[in-house]
Amino acid sequence: MIGNADLAVDALNRRFVADHPSDASFHLETMPTDEAAGLLIGQSVRTILPVWRLLAPNAAAAILGVLPIQQAVDILVALSPNEALQLLGLLEEDKREELVGHLPSSVAQELRDLMIYPADTAGRIMDTRFMAFRASTRAREALRAMRKARIPMPHSLFLLDANNHLEGEVTMACLALAETNATLGSLARPAPARIDPMAPQSEVAELLERYKLLNLPVTTVDGMLVGVIRQKALIDTMQASALSDMQAMVGASREERALSSPFFTVRKRMPWLQVNLLTAFLAAGVVGLFESTIAQFTALAVLLPVVAGESGNAGAQALAVTMRGLALREISTRDWSRVVTKEVAAGFMNGVAIAVTCGIGVYLWSGSAGLVIVIVVSMILAMVMAGFAGALVPIILTKLGQDPAQSSSIVLTTITDVAGFMSFLGIATLLSGML
Repeated sequence: MIGNADLAVDALNRRFVADHPSDASFHLETMPTDEAAGLLIGQSVRTILPVWRLLAPNAAAAILGVLPIQQAVDILVALSPNEALQLLGLLEEDKREELVGHLPSSVAQELRDLMIYPADTAGRIMDTRFMAFRASTRAREALRAMRKARIPMPHSLFLLDANNHLEGEVTMACLALAETNATLGSLARPAPARIDPMAPQSEVAELLERYKLLNLPVTTVDGMLVGVIRQKALIDTMQASALSDMQAMVGASREERALSSPFFTVRKRMPWLQVNLLTAFLAAGVVGLFESTIAQFTALAVLLPVVAGESGNAGAQALAVTMRGLALREISTRDWSRVVTKEVAAGFMNGVAIAVTCGIGVYLWSGSAGLVIVIVVSMILAMVMAGFAGALVPIILTKLGQDPAQSSSIVLTTITDVAGFMSFLGIATLLSGML
């Protein structure tokens, strides 16, 4: 008699799952995982799927992990790739690999390909382990679930609507101060920002900086939450990117490391060293045009590196600030006139200040008023040109679809050297009667 009663209860449960998927999903989320899985074991995928798509991701992943392998595989095959990826991302690595290993080869390959996001995208640095709840969940229930979960402590909990689309978030500070009976919906606020997994990491940095976020939800085009980017992950990635940009700016490969083989190092550096040699000859050619002037006034040879050095440093400053603005999307190529105007103005003001100091030093050293005029005027012109070039070089490279970091320092150095030499020696030639 008891056996018949159990069979009747089981049949009613199955009928309930089939006829009332929305109510069934709510009850499955509140049941212990083993009991929820027991209710679904043996049911057809066609019956389970409407309920499954309404389950919160954390509950669905937990249940998937204890279902029989074949049934779990059948569910993953029936889900869309994004839905399957969301569930797999929430599982422990060994369980994830076990399930993927039992999938049909074509499905497994598709999911493996989708799990590997391109370099420099948001998906590459997102954490697929996150806490997501319904608005109706009580604060005490959320805290209990967090204690059980073996994931990094989040700064926010994410709320999902009935279709598992991102609805809002609850900060940990707000949750900690809330009454235990309070619903998460009453504590929630709209998510300040979200990002697509294929968006560039520069856009992630921009959003985190603009909204002062500690973590950023990653959603698909249709609003499905697939991961979260934590601030530490972004900082680590941006630091690595900044270091690789530093290497690229001076013609070293982004892939080169301190212990790379000499042959790899030579192969990556040599082309840009050859380019740098050509640009150095160009600058030397400018000096050669004024050989007679330098031979007549040897003091010019002493002061020539001063002008070139100052303009080079000024150009590097303008270059770094402009590249940062482009990377964080504070500016775009359409803002080129504003950026160039600002850097030219800064170059002029810095040039005047440096020229005054330099002029005093040159007068005390040489006692020549003519030489002071030459160094002052040429210093101002060289600094203005350095600001102009430092701002314009990365913008032009970006406009041409090139990486603005790639050897921009070599290009800039050529421009500042030529401009510095030309202005200094050209003015000295014009004012040779005063020297």
